[in-house]
Amino acid sequence: MKILLSIKPEFALKILNGDKKFEFRKSAFANVGATCVVIYATKPLGMIIGEFDVSEVFIDAPENIWERTKKFAGIGKVKFDEYYLGRETAVALVVGEVRKYDVPLELGDLGEKITPPQSFRYLNESFQHAQLQLI
Repeated sequence: MKILLSIKPEFALKILNGDKKFEFRKSAFANVGATCVVIYATKPLGMIIGEFDVSEVFIDAPENIWERTKKFAGIGKVKFDEYYLGRETAVALVVGEVRKYDVPLELGDLGEKITPPQSFRYLNESFQHAQLQLI
């Protein structure tokens, strides 16, 4: 199953170019069958620019997650600590194979009324069908 994730452009581009090998979240997805993340780069881009396979998910205390991921976190320690301030648990999606779209997609290109997700949204088969027609 694919998940549409809203990711700030700075971090989305780092994922696509291989500088960021972890995507941090405050909570894990309820559906453990989610194996692929579709990257919606938030404004000012506001486009779906690629996707990556989730090769593993780390769930642990923020300090432990930082120690495991800091080399390829794509974010500094101060911002990491601010993001998880007051949280007992941190989630790190391990970025597997990355696919950058040759032509970025607008949400409207998917053929259904999709709004930018606050955090994430599960995608159904119609996304995959629309994607194959566009790419």
